[in-house]
Amino acid sequence: MNLGLSEDQLALQDAFTRLFDRESPPAVVRAAEPLGFDRGLWGRLVDMGAPGMGVAADSGGDGATLSDLVVVAEAVGRAIAPVPLIEHMVAARAHPVDDVVAGASIATISLRPARPDGTWRLVPAGAIADVVIGVDGDELVAVRSPATGEAPDNHAAAPIADRSARVGERTVLGPAGDFAPALGEWKTLTAAALVGISVAALQLGRDYAMSRYQFGVPIGSFQAVQHGLADLPALIDGARLLTHKAAWSGDQSAPGICNVDDADITDFACLAGMAFVFAAETATRSTDRSLHFHGGYGFSVEYDIQLFYRRARGWALVFDDPSRECLRLADELFGPVAAGAA
Repeated sequence: MNLGLSEDQLALQDAFTRLFDRESPPAVVRAAEPLGFDRGLWGRLVDMGAPGMGVAADSGGDGATLSDLVVVAEAVGRAIAPVPLIEHMVAARAHPVDDVVAGASIATISLRPARPDGTWRLVPAGAIADVVIGVDGDELVAVRSPATGEAPDNHAAAPIADRSARVGERTVLGPAGDFAPALGEWKTLTAAALVGISVAALQLGRDYAMSRYQFGVPIGSFQAVQHGLADLPALIDGARLLTHKAAWSGDQSAPGICNVDDADITDFACLAGMAFVFAAETATRSTDRSLHFHGGYGFSVEYDIQLFYRRARGWALVFDDPSRECLRLADELFGPVAAGAA
C-alpha cells in the first residue's frame, strides 16, 4: 500500500489548487454567503470536467479513483470553496445520468434515511441540488425536483435544506443497503476537505503570528504561540494519512477486514468513519488555535480565520455529532455493549 501521490495526482493537486486560488479567494467565499453557493465557480468546475471525474469512463466520466478525488477534496477545503463538489461527485458515482455527470444538473446525497413522512432532513446542498439520492424505507432512490434556493441559518453558511424523497421524478436505484459505499465516500472526501481547512488555518495562524508585533517583536517569537502551532502539523499529517488510507480501501474490489487485536484495519466503512472523526477533530483544533492567536481580531468578520472556524464545525455537524460516529465505530470495532453492562 503506497499512500504517496502519483504524478497524475500531483498534477491534479496543482491544477485545482491554482483554480481555487484564482477563482475562490476569501472575497468570493464572503460574497456567496449566506447561501454558500457561487454559480460562477461551479461553471468553472464544469468547464474542467470536475463534476463527473469520478464516474467510470463507460458512463461518461474520467474514471478517477476515490484516491484521486481525495486530492481534489482537500483543495476544496483549503479554499472553503462555495460549491457542492464533494456531494455531487459522490452522487454522480451512484447515479451517473448524463446531465449529472456533465454538471448541468447538481446532485447530492441525503446523509440520513427519510423520515416516515418522506422528508430527508438537512440534506447537504439540498437548497441548490436538482437531484437528491438517499434511502427511503428499504429503497435507495434518486429524486429529481426543483431546489428552493433557500437554506436555514447555519454556522457554516452552507446550502443545507430539507427535501422530499417522494415528491418529484422518483427513480429506484436498488435496495437501501446499496447506499453504504456512497456514505463512506462522502465521509472520506469530507475528511479530506477538513484536512484542507486545517492546512489553511495553520497557514493563517502562522502568517498572523509573524506579522503581529507586541513588545516590539512578532508574537510568533513567544514560546506559548510557537508550541500551540507546532502541535498542528503532526495532527494534520495524521488526518491526511488516515484519509488516504480510507480512500485506498474504497478503491479495492476485495472486502477489507477489521481486526483490532492485530491493528489490521482495511475495511472501508471503518476507515471512512475513522478518517471523518479524526479530520473533524483536527480541523476543530487547528481553527481554534489559529483563531485564539489572532486574539479579538479572530472573531471579526473582516478576518479570514472566522470563515474557516465556522466551516470546520459546520461541515462535520451536517452529518451528525461526531461523538455519535465515535460510538458507532466503537460498536463496529469492539461489538455493541450489552444491556446493563458497566
